[in-house]
Amino acid sequence: MTFSIAAHDGDAWGVAVASKFVAVGSIVPAVRVGVGAVATQSLARWAYRNELLDALASGTDVQTALAAAAAADDGRALRQVGAVGGTGAATFTGDECFAWAGGRAAGDTETAYAVQGNILTGPEVVEAMEAAFLAHAGAALDERLLAALLAGDAAGGDSRGRQSAALLVHAPGAGYDACGVLADLRVDDHPHAPTELARLHALATLVFGGPEEVTPLGGALRAEVARHLAALGHAPEDQGPAVERALEAWMSAVNLENRHSPGGIDGRVLEELRSAARDLTDC
Repeated sequence: MTFSIAAHDGDAWGVAVASKFVAVGSIVPAVRVGVGAVATQSLARWAYRNELLDALASGTDVQTALAAAAAADDGRALRQVGAVGGTGAATFTGDECFAWAGGRAAGDTETAYAVQGNILTGPEVVEAMEAAFLAHAGAALDERLLAALLAGDAAGGDSRGRQSAALLVHAPGAGYDACGVLADLRVDDHPHAPTELARLHALATLVFGGPEEVTPLGGALRAEVARHLAALGHAPEDQGPAVERALEAWMSAVNLENRHSPGGIDGRVLEELRSAARDLTDC
């Protein structure tokens, strides 16, 4: 009743998942940086998460670890599991999983993925997810996983419809205060869960991300920024350093302080500033 992708790319590890099932993110994904990522679904068995991650941490290759965990499970006929570890990826679909059910896995020590799903509209869902993941090589892992999930949804996804989705990605030094969490997002109950997850991801990367595409704050751009800030109630006293102080105050008020760049303005901050001023004018 779910489609998912577990993957690693360099030192980033993660899982993306969607389902016609409430709060799928509370059940399916598990990640341990430097060790592995696991997705357990269909008639999900929670214990697979730690069993597989512990086996991978001990040095067992991922194919052997998954085969052993499934062999020891009396309910394996109704299980579906995807896992990536240091040596690559593996996926398992029990013989009694509801159609369409299946998966694909490939990769090596540098990058690997396991895509799987059950009660899907057809194999095209898994094929589209794999193609999207590969097509986004070079992007951050959270972006690659989200692209794969959206591609699977667009290809048909869960044949029963949509309800929940989740994205869990860890990488050393990533995220807020370098906590190691690149993405930890859940949509527990929504009629368009995958696209709602994408909206949340865009918001989270805006808020938690650092400066990018910074433009020096001078000339016509400085005047434009000052004008927008004034419209939003953060009027600078002059066109000197006060503009930067007013910009920093506005950024703090809207939770964009992580993107502060002295002497310049982040590209996404500029977009948000323009949008906020435009919305005020339209009102």
